[in-house]
Amino acid sequence: MIETPSSPSQLSDFDISESLAPSRENKAAVTTKVTFDGLLKEPLLLKEDLKDGCGGQLWPAGMVLAKYLLCRHATDLSDKSIVELGAGGGLVGLAIARACRLEKRIYITDQEPMFSLMEANIELNNLTPNATAAILNWGEPIPSQVPSKPDVILAADCVYFEPAFPLLITTLQDLLGPNSVCYFCFKRRRRADLRFMKMAKKAFDMEEIRDDPGAESYNRENIFLYTIRAKRSGPKKQ
Repeated sequence: MIETPSSPSQLSDFDISESLAPSRENKAAVTTKVTFDGLLKEPLLLKEDLKDGCGGQLWPAGMVLAKYLLCRHATDLSDKSIVELGAGGGLVGLAIARACRLEKRIYITDQEPMFSLMEANIELNNLTPNATAAILNWGEPIPSQVPSKPDVILAADCVYFEPAFPLLITTLQDLLGPNSVCYFCFKRRRRADLRFMKMAKKAFDMEEIRDDPGAESYNRENIFLYTIRAKRSGPKKQ
């Protein structure tokens, strides 16, 4: 369950499954404890702070993506190079860093306003040996410290600002190597979001993830999970 330091009556407001984060309005900074319905033996502590932007809170697609990865890919991510885009406070990447015995550091990235929050959450969870925060602006060259063509890219709730759609496409094109996979989760809120999906399906090979037993529940909330890969050249196999 999601817990925050509050009175017993206030805690009841958070008594929901972690497969979907609660809708949140602007509020004072809090520290949230997350176990993803018991998938994490040691809870993840996340500072939520909206003073530097909406990325400073937990969003539903991030909860869905993290839980899916913990359920289905906790063991096969251990030797992978991993980069998270639009990490906000680092929910997805830090869940992987906490649960998986990673052989390589995971890079959680966002724009400059989120940098201090990402760093604070890394330190709060004693994950400094396993995770690095980095500034990555979509549409700009990939910073030298971030792995080039990582094995795995994580992106949750990155579809929310229409002018950024082509910038996100460009960054995915820069990061996706021939053997890379991006686990992409988004909540469809507006008709404009479908424009991003149309752009992405033209630029990449996209496939909806169907091996998640919780999909029926979050699909009803207009949340969808995909894999994204670089388009393969040459004729398709028959």
